Amino acid sequence: MTKGKGADKLYASRLDLSEKVRGEMVQLLNESLASTLDLWTQIKQAHWNVKGKEFYQYHLLFDQIAGEVYEYIDMVAERITALGGVANGTARMAAEHSALKEYPSDLVQGEEHVAALADRLALYGKHVRAGIEKAGSADADTADLYTEISRTIDQRLWFLESILVGSKFEAKSGELAGSRH
Repeated sequence: MTKGKGADKLYASRLDLSEKVRGEMVQLLNESLASTLDLWTQIKQAHWNVKGKEFYQYHLLFDQIAGEVYEYIDMVAERITALGGVANGTARMAAEHSALKEYPSDLVQGEEHVAALADRLALYGKHVRAGIEKAGSADADTADLYTEISRTIDQRLWFLESILVGSKFEAKSGELAGSRH
């Protein structure tokens, strides 16, 4: 094990990645773990609190998306530990290090929740794509993990944005939280 406490620990490994690369990937993945945990809880917040005439459909959709994101929490944490790192996965750690803004507690109607989740999925997708670039050729397996997550997040964002077409919450060009300029 290398020197360091808690999150700085890096256990010895037979992986053919240098300690430097493993350390960089662990740091990157822990940032993603925080945001993924936070995203999951925010989706569940919407799932639990949505109201209105489309309640049941939104309730099921949000639960489906939350279930998919929940799987990524474990995948990211296990990649961290496979690299010899320590996964920082408590709720407090996630809240402190998430790239996402806090979910509004006053939302009620389905489209309000859909718009709030679309904003968060767009930002999270941007974060994940940055992870693909940062992992790059230094760690193809971590880059591949991010690519897998990105595909699903983009598809779910598409679903949510499709619901919002024609509403006051519809995305406008240049205003997307996850735009790639």
